[in-house]
Amino acid sequence: MSAFPQNYWYVAAWSNEVGRQLLSRTICGEPVVFYRTNDGRPVALADRCVHRRYPLSLGKLDGDQIECGYHGFVFDCSGACTFVPGQDRVPRTARVPRYQLVERDKWIWIWIGDQSKADPALVPDAHWLDDPEWASVEDLAYSPFRYGLLVDNLMDLSHETYLHAGLIGTPEIARTPFTTEVDHEGKRVSFSRHMAAVECPPFYERTTGFTTPIDRWQDVEFQPPAFWVNNVRVAPHGVVPTPDGDKGAAHVKIIHGLTPETENSTWDFWAVTRDFALDDESVSHTLLTLNQEVVQQDLDALTVLEKVVASEPPGTQELSVAIDAGGLAAREMLRKLL
Repeated sequence: MSAFPQNYWYVAAWSNEVGRQLLSRTICGEPVVFYRTNDGRPVALADRCVHRRYPLSLGKLDGDQIECGYHGFVFDCSGACTFVPGQDRVPRTARVPRYQLVERDKWIWIWIGDQSKADPALVPDAHWLDDPEWASVEDLAYSPFRYGLLVDNLMDLSHETYLHAGLIGTPEIARTPFTTEVDHEGKRVSFSRHMAAVECPPFYERTTGFTTPIDRWQDVEFQPPAFWVNNVRVAPHGVVPTPDGDKGAAHVKIIHGLTPETENSTWDFWAVTRDFALDDESVSHTLLTLNQEVVQQDLDALTVLEKVVASEPPGTQELSVAIDAGGLAAREMLRKLL
């Protein structure tokens, strides 16, 4: 049995990562090679030649086909072998798996399980990444730790108070009660924390111009197994939404596409989108730089934690408390998906 939910969409790459150069990436333990055809369509094939298992990503493109760099077997976009050196007949079983892809919202999503069940309608909505009403900064963090540690991290934002103090964390986050909800179909976990008249951290002060005190909302949704959004609202204290909109407030979507590489490593595709200062490159630069610092702090902490968890004997117990409600709900949902 796989260690990861199979019949779901995972982010495989940013659109701009895939071109006419072969890209190798392991997704949920499966080695995959990505490229674009001459007409721009993304393709994903298993990154192993059927002959002697040599990685196809070490070969070369010939038109829209891959030539294996070891013995010259050639595979088309469907994964079918079209040429075998030294003989005219191509064996009927000479093919590699092809994976269904959907390119949407700057991401290329991959269906890693039963290919007959791949439904594009099930791709999570990340339209803010490519919406003219929003500006976006993006990055990819290779994370040398198990995917579950990152899920736990994102489902308990009280850690911002301590791990990210001086960037995005303030004392009020850990002190403020929050609500957790699992939808009736068991397909989404959400939690909300609304804070009034609190400190404005540098992450928002330097990008919105707001100063303390502010009202700050965190409304998080996790769509297992792979998609997380923090819907943030910040505004000067006392500014409230009206029937005409939410004038005077700034809205940010912090987005993570979480894709397991192996049982002990993860691809973290993240973005920060905003609905203010859309054309201000200085704001974009500041948000990118600050969030890279936040992500690096998480990387450092979770890399340490991976070593701790990996060294513990089976059955080691941990203590959970109220702040873990969202993370525990996400864990249970992921167990059910498996």
